[in-house]
Amino acid sequence: MTDIDVIIVGAGPSGLMLAGELRLAGVRALVLERQSAQRDTPKASGLGGRILDLLRYRGLLDRFEAVSSDPHVAPRFPFGNIYLDFTAMAESPMHALPIPQHEVERLLDEHARELGAEVRRGHEVIGLSQDDAAVTADVRGPDGTYQVTARYLVGCDGGRSRVRELAAIPFPGTTYPEVNRLAQVTVPDSVTVLDNGDIEVPGLGRIVAGFTRTDNGVFAFAVIDGMWSLQTTEDESVEYDDDEPLTLTELAASARRVLGAELPLGEPIRLSRYTFKDRQIERYRDGRIMLAGDAAHLFPATGTALNVGMLDTVNLAWKLGAEINGWAPEGLLDTYHDERHFAGARATLQTRAQVALRRGIDLPGEALHQVFQELVTDEPALRRMGALVGHADIRYPMPGSDRHALPGTFAPDLTLHTDEGVTSVAELMHDARPVLLVLADRPDLREIAGDWQDRVDIRTAKTGDRPADALLIRPDAHIAWAATIDEPADTAAATLREALSHWFGA
Repeated sequence: MTDIDVIIVGAGPSGLMLAGELRLAGVRALVLERQSAQRDTPKASGLGGRILDLLRYRGLLDRFEAVSSDPHVAPRFPFGNIYLDFTAMAESPMHALPIPQHEVERLLDEHARELGAEVRRGHEVIGLSQDDAAVTADVRGPDGTYQVTARYLVGCDGGRSRVRELAAIPFPGTTYPEVNRLAQVTVPDSVTVLDNGDIEVPGLGRIVAGFTRTDNGVFAFAVIDGMWSLQTTEDESVEYDDDEPLTLTELAASARRVLGAELPLGEPIRLSRYTFKDRQIERYRDGRIMLAGDAAHLFPATGTALNVGMLDTVNLAWKLGAEINGWAPEGLLDTYHDERHFAGARATLQTRAQVALRRGIDLPGEALHQVFQELVTDEPALRRMGALVGHADIRYPMPGSDRHALPGTFAPDLTLHTDEGVTSVAELMHDARPVLLVLADRPDLREIAGDWQDRVDIRTAKTGDRPADALLIRPDAHIAWAATIDEPADTAAATLREALSHWFGA
């Protein structure tokens, strides 16, 4: 007998996102977090790319935009030591939302609790065991040790995952010697900000906005709305504790080493320190134990880990829900590893490319930098890079992808005209249920899907320039099947039955 359906270890963004998604799937979720209170230590500073679309598809994006410092920030993002500038494009292929990680966690915690998830803080998992029926966690809490048994357990407990360690799951990869110190401070009176964004600093002279490489490291900065965002990067062999906060004194010393002179600093608004690791677990699932977020992968560039980790959990939650609710087809849970290991490898690819640009300080490195800079002035290349960095280029390998271009891709947010009025694909996905969206006069497809109507919502609508006669959309908003326009009825019927059985059971 289990106490709960799923234990989630870690109340960071991935764990809390998973808790909410599991509740939408009707699953009892318990979050165990070793820290006794939510942390306000500055870590990630924003969300970007596909995760923003997913939050909108869940009806949550407005909450996040309401606490963002700039919900409509200019689409210009660093890639290595180059900027991808989408500001001249009619529609940016990538968007970002500046929001501190502790605010992301607060909003996701609030959402998960609203849906009925239980979050226990100050409860640390110190042991694990599993058999064919359940997982048991040994937990140390404020009142002593106890055990919790669940059908599944998911480790969302970060790069130093205790769950990963207890499950003996290898975590191969590389740790780079770079130490990055990131800050947002007020601009002191002694620093002059020029009209083009450059600065004049006493004892240093003019420093060009963007990235400046010296023999001792890299200094980067931008002045936005009177605030000074700056970063230093140095190669060091010191192993820093992630929970030890960066101080203004430490930052000033780093800037002095990199620039060779004293850098005046104003009042600190945000201070953080991080190192770069390039690691991915060999398997995302070990029996009834799964890993997600930083516990499963670490990327050697900023702006990636938080977004990819949250997307991991959206992929996993509905599959766990199907298993627990009794309708999962054989092998469904294994597709979590298949699909998210694939997505993690794509994220690794682009972040490793950033390492090559960032650390290439010889003549070949400079040549690579120049060629790449020229390439991303061309709109097709820039658009492709935006999709890659924003994790929007993912097309999961799946049955049927050879007969139509859409299976495996994220469902576009079509405007839909129904008998009840105007809606959208995003609104259909608020409840995280599978949807068969029929966009043509195809009563035969509705009739076939009727056998799955207890677990698949069937919707009929019209849309301009329809991409297919019908779309079968999974709860994670990826398309599982599509009917080619004017496809023969017997072909569409047979392939729809196959897709419904493959993803949503007999």
